[in-house]
Amino acid sequence: MDYKMDSGWRLYPIGGDTGQAYMGTRAEERVFLKRNSSPFLAALSVEGITPRLIWTKRVGNGDVLTAQEWLNGRELNPDEMKGKPVRDILHRIHHSENLLKMLQKVKGEVFNPINFYNLYVADLPDDLNSNTVLQQVTEYVKNSIASVDDSHKTVCHGDVNRKNFLLDEEARLYLVDWEMVKIADPFYDISTLLVQYVPYEDWGAWLHQYGLRMNDNMERRLEWYSMMVCLCMIKKSHSQERNKEMNQLILLLKQLYQNRINSYL
Repeated sequence: MDYKMDSGWRLYPIGGDTGQAYMGTRAEERVFLKRNSSPFLAALSVEGITPRLIWTKRVGNGDVLTAQEWLNGRELNPDEMKGKPVRDILHRIHHSENLLKMLQKVKGEVFNPINFYNLYVADLPDDLNSNTVLQQVTEYVKNSIASVDDSHKTVCHGDVNRKNFLLDEEARLYLVDWEMVKIADPFYDISTLLVQYVPYEDWGAWLHQYGLRMNDNMERRLEWYSMMVCLCMIKKSHSQERNKEMNQLILLLKQLYQNRINSYL
């Protein structure tokens, strides 16, 4: 990366899906640099949800670099994703009127159920399109859009994955990588976590501990988004040739579809 930084800075690429993250060092100073981060990052920094934002700089090619404090820490393991700290940070994000207003101010993308559905069906590989289970579920979620279309929308991280949680050396938990942030039904984030990290039989307990007292409307939304999340993850696993993960998701999706009338209480 050839950015004209202040004299003395050295940049080191950090592994990741986007290839846009770097460690910047100058003398004894270290910062976390990212290219073209969400402008929403400033609000998240103020709220203490992400590491502190130090500066923002537009460089010669038009890209925007953001520098955040460098924290030594680690990502969460799968078991930790079921715990109270993760529930608490998601609850805080989903219930923050201030964050919602700030995301609206920077024209955050609003996602309705049809947007999630369209993401799945766009360029769907033939072998997924012809799979009987996926066909049944796809038809069901399409026909059920109207039943979940008027739900209250909040700030959603959009990529609730253990690798996006940073636990620092002082046991402070941060949620990072906000490039997929959107204004959407919080059950999208919730379902993304449940599908990946919580056994189906424990969903009711997790929802209760999150603070939800499920009613018919919430159950319909959880049902719809959990199936929609499964479909999208199956498509992603297929594209990355992670066949074992894909087959596990198909089994869960089949269970969700078969039990779709059941209560999650």
